[in-house]
Amino acid sequence: MKFRCERDVLVEALGIAGRAVSTRGGLPGLTGIRAQLQGNQLTLTGSDLDLTISTTVTVSGESDGVSVIPARLASDIVRAVQPGAVSFAAEAESLSIQAGRSEFSIRLISGDDFPQIAALDAEPVQLASAQLADALKQVVLAASSDDSRPILTGVLMAAEADGLRLVATDSYRLSLRDVSQASVLAEGQSVLIPSRALGELNRVLAQGDEVTLRLGTNQASFEVGSVTLVTRLIEGDFPNYRGLIPDSHPNVLTVNREELLDALRRVKLLARESTPIRIEMSDDGMELVAITQDVGTARESLESSYAGSNLTVAFNPQYLLEGVEVAPGEEITLSTIDELKPALVRAVGFEGFLYLLMPVRVS
Repeated sequence: MKFRCERDVLVEALGIAGRAVSTRGGLPGLTGIRAQLQGNQLTLTGSDLDLTISTTVTVSGESDGVSVIPARLASDIVRAVQPGAVSFAAEAESLSIQAGRSEFSIRLISGDDFPQIAALDAEPVQLASAQLADALKQVVLAASSDDSRPILTGVLMAAEADGLRLVATDSYRLSLRDVSQASVLAEGQSVLIPSRALGELNRVLAQGDEVTLRLGTNQASFEVGSVTLVTRLIEGDFPNYRGLIPDSHPNVLTVNREELLDALRRVKLLARESTPIRIEMSDDGMELVAITQDVGTARESLESSYAGSNLTVAFNPQYLLEGVEVAPGEEITLSTIDELKPALVRAVGFEGFLYLLMPVRVS
């Protein structure tokens, strides 16, 4: 295998494929990127068995071939050389990398150690990339990162009315987004996709106007532009999220989203470690309060409209901030029952988004 390619193009491609490379011990092949050259098309593939990412770039090819290159080392070398053309030449067990006056020779990884990735044979369905990107940004953040509870590390993708519903929860918060006119699942069908895979997908959605989705029995694939992402599905039953969402809230606060975000960021400066932010709501408006022992106190009042009884509710400041950040629109509502029941953040005039947040008990 032998080719030449511009450094920046190669850096980006190696970075995309490298996002799926295993960082844990195990098969040596999982620490490598499979490079396959056919004519002027170079396909780079990284995989950790759960997630596989492939990307194809156009290069100046001289001789076809397939090699498994050390992912991190090759990426570091290409990133470090001077801008311009980079030459790759793989022979037997070594890879030569040349750029300007720099020359490197590194050992290749045995191709037998790299997993065989079978193509997913399923009907393709197209989705608008921009619409999916917005939905993923609003939902993926609420998934758990605790691998001891694998169900909660996934995002539920379910058929809903005339479109698609995405739901994620880590048991402290829940985010829900409906994508209208996106019928990618049969009625009543749902799948559980790892949030890590969807996070990586969101990084590359800008490369194409449409994303092609294929769903298999235990895998899903997404194709956008020159990138293909294949992920294993999570087996198991997602929690009954509908039962977590209260039917009604007697207290509703309406506030400008940007003004609330700015105030939250300021008050959060005094919310150290596990200190919650308290929201005091009354007919006079709202006030944000953070009290940290031996550090200090922050207070800020905001113009708002409020319907309900006087109430003080405390939240994890980071969870509250993230929910308000991803809410669409200019105004949001914070709907509450009491200081211990789940609260809902919604966007005024946008019914397809909901962010549920559990309050924090304070004395």
